[in-house]
Amino acid sequence: MTIQPTPILETFPNPSTERDYTIHIRIPEFTCLCPKTGQPDFATLYLDYVPSALCVELKALKGYIWSYRDQGAFHEAVTNRILKDLVAAVAPSFMRLRAEFNVRGGIYTTVVAEYKADGWIPPTVVTLP
Repeated sequence: MTIQPTPILETFPNPSTERDYTIHIRIPEFTCLCPKTGQPDFATLYLDYVPSALCVELKALKGYIWSYRDQGAFHEAVTNRILKDLVAAVAPSFMRLRAEFNVRGGIYTTVVAEYKADGWIPPTVVTLP
């Protein structure tokens, strides 16, 4: 295989540092293990971020996400850990990770975690007629 699970996140320089813009990434095949039962938990991850100097490289992100497949983790813990690792790698102006876990025992869980860099002010939303 050309890609393997890895906890390493690679980055590349932001090609448009002169403006704020948002990168939306949807990861529909996230898997980890329930720390209580060892059964698989499945989720769709939605990553939105405003890059500063760096962007996350997508193939590396795929390997990073894959590395959770055999790890036991509570939904809240794994969502916050992924956000922490991504923030450490790319130092964004803003980042939000929403993890929508599939139903388990009749309960759906969605965890949202956010990071905002000190001093960063979001741009004003433009409403067109």
